[in-house]
Amino acid sequence: QVQLVESGGGLVQAGGSLRLSCLASGRTLSNYGMGWFRQAPGKEREFVAAVNWDGSSTYYVNSVKGRFTISRDNAKNTAYLQMNNLKPEDTAVYYCAAARFSTSSVSRDYQYWGQGTQVTVSS
Repeated sequence: QVQLVESGGGLVQAGGSLRLSCLASGRTLSNYGMGWFRQAPGKEREFVAAVNWDGSSTYYVNSVKGRFTISRDNAKNTAYLQMNNLKPEDTAVYYCAAARFSTSSVSRDYQYWGQGTQVTVSS
């Protein structure tokens, strides 16, 4: 089992930055691709970013390319999402997820999920 705990969410003005962290426990993350998803009120959960097991490959939804950066530190069993130039439309609950031996933009490919952290961007 892998337990994931997100942190770093909060309220920020448009144009600001936040860094989300996802700390894993239970097992090493080195065999897992890591992803970030988000869900805004009344909307479906959507893929945001993913990183492969060693951090050498990253993937982003078009709406965050050039603004968000996903990374990981396997020694710390932690994944990160650096979010810059935030926009009101980025407001959502952000979830991290782990997919064993996979890197995917599809939520059903992920076996483990965190509880989510709220990000609110004011205009």
